[in-house]
Amino acid sequence: MGDYSKDDFLQLIKRFGAFLTVKISNLFGTLDSRSVGAIAGLAFAIVFTWRVWRSPSPQRRLPKRQGATSSSSGVSNHPSANVATSGVIPSSEDSNAQNVIDEFFQPVKPTLGQIVRQRLSEGRKVTCRLLGVILEETSPEELQQQATVRSSVLEVLLEITKFCDLYLMERVLDDESEKKVLLALENAGVFTSGGLVKDKVLFCSTEIGRTSFVRQLEPDWHIDTNPEITFQLARFIKYQLHVSPNKPERTAINVFNSTTLEQFFGSV
Repeated sequence: MGDYSKDDFLQLIKRFGAFLTVKISNLFGTLDSRSVGAIAGLAFAIVFTWRVWRSPSPQRRLPKRQGATSSSSGVSNHPSANVATSGVIPSSEDSNAQNVIDEFFQPVKPTLGQIVRQRLSEGRKVTCRLLGVILEETSPEELQQQATVRSSVLEVLLEITKFCDLYLMERVLDDESEKKVLLALENAGVFTSGGLVKDKVLFCSTEIGRTSFVRQLEPDWHIDTNPEITFQLARFIKYQLHVSPNKPERTAINVFNSTTLEQFFGSV
């Protein structure tokens, strides 16, 4: 309908222009210069209006510019392309960014030294039995033959010596057993790598003697394999660790239980 009206209007202008041409040719000789100028101005206005009407409107040129922009930029009409041009991060990049954030906020695993200090509740003095805890041997009779430091406990032992005043003690049957124990500790690097000295390795001939050592030193922690001793010392020692593969029949409130020393500190 719009195109039909436009054609009629153009035909009307053409006919009006032809009519004016005839009239101008007939009246040209009789009109003065002012009349001729007025007629010429009217004709110019009609021609200008006709050209403006024929020129394409901006609404029709806009899709062409959009199409040219789309073709030159190489962006397709696919939904994924619209997402990319809108500034939204693609799913793969979003996943990578999330992984970086997760790794950044991932909790840091504590070191063995931090675990030791936490488990010992910042205790500064520790007494520990040798047999069954630090040494592979479990009886004084075995020490008469040999003394062997447990390799799995060595790292924990060295960490304890860094933060605590550590005393090792054991009941022996003769002087040769003492020498074997000291030599085994020295060969394991306890005296060189840690803060332990030979004067802090104590020996006695009875179980009561070990109990007396502990009460005199007044440690924050005592580590032992004998449940009777840990029970007797419960009134005097703040914390104790009972090391045994079997659960003891009776345990005081402040006595912890573990199969090994390193298992208590979570190093295995």
